[in-house]
Amino acid sequence: MTPAAGNTPLVLVSHVLCPYVQRAAIVLAEKGVPFERRDVDLARKPEWFLRLSPLGKTPVLQVGGAAIFESAVICEYLDETNGAPMLPAAPLARARQRAWVEFASQVLNGIAAFYGAADEAALQQRARELRARFEQLELVLGDGPWFAGERFGLVDAAFAPVFRYFDVFDALGDFGFWPGLPKVQAWRQALAARPSVAQAAAPAYPALLRDFLRRRGSALSGRVEAAAAA
Repeated sequence: MTPAAGNTPLVLVSHVLCPYVQRAAIVLAEKGVPFERRDVDLARKPEWFLRLSPLGKTPVLQVGGAAIFESAVICEYLDETNGAPMLPAAPLARARQRAWVEFASQVLNGIAAFYGAADEAALQQRARELRARFEQLELVLGDGPWFAGERFGLVDAAFAPVFRYFDVFDALGDFGFWPGLPKVQAWRQALAARPSVAQAAAPAYPALLRDFLRRRGSALSGRVEAAAAA
């Protein structure tokens, strides 16, 4: 399969904490495609970025003079134009995996609700909702190590940034996310050890995430403050 745009340089326009950026970075690494990463401050979006991203969100992939936005679209473009496909060839299996990529996005929405919860009661309710999502995953996972078995795919790239949040959350308290979910836990551990996943976020990511959470003014912010003071 022909590499994307031949020798056309690729630029991944990013935000340092954006999980959707991490998806694209994982796929680029899995495909062995060289790229430049260019971070933007989403609190002060530059005009050049708004011209590239109609929704004002990251990631954006610049392919020469063209720009592609939305992480699922970016990942599928990279999959279609570089090396062996990460999505299956069979239409039903391919559609099923696309659906679970969307499920990962809904889990990310649940994570945002969790870290934005205003009080402890709301925090625990959001935690229960996330736990329910992981219970759904436990029912569909096989023997691993990846979502589709031996083959690392786009669903894995979508969920790796989901699980990265919990490296920080788990240090702030026991929210009951993982007991009785051995397949989810094994998948999480396998993803964390994958080089493309490890390299998709900056080394400072945990500290940056804790600082982001501390500044939210939410119930979780108080836990971050207490952990820092301990």
